[in-house]
Amino acid sequence: MTILSNHTQIIYSGTGRRKTSIAQVRLIPGSGKLIINGLPGESYLQFSPNYLRISCLPLQILGLSKEYDIYVKAEGGGLTGQADAIRLGLARALCTINPENRTTLKSEGLLTRDARVKERKKYGLRKARKAPQYSKR
Repeated sequence: MTILSNHTQIIYSGTGRRKTSIAQVRLIPGSGKLIINGLPGESYLQFSPNYLRISCLPLQILGLSKEYDIYVKAEGGGLTGQADAIRLGLARALCTINPENRTTLKSEGLLTRDARVKERKKYGLRKARKAPQYSKR
């Protein structure tokens, strides 16, 4: 969570993670556009209203939807993990803007890193826990 000054333009940043996805989120005062990996957010998230809602949830809760432009570098995992990683990174960036935002975001559960990841496959099993069918003879 670094605050960078770039020729009179302040950039707030935060990093979010979920499953195997990592999202580096930068907030710049602007008109409210979402850019993910150089593409408009709507097209990157395949025009899914659920993914768009999840990604911008911290801004909507604080009522800052049209105040900041969001620039995201997302990698790893799928769209679900990336959308949740963007949400966490955005919430962390908003905490650097104003520490009073932290209580609101924390009560909504947006500052908690979801630690659930896929369990590894064990030898002798078909998946992480699925065993081959038992045969008596």
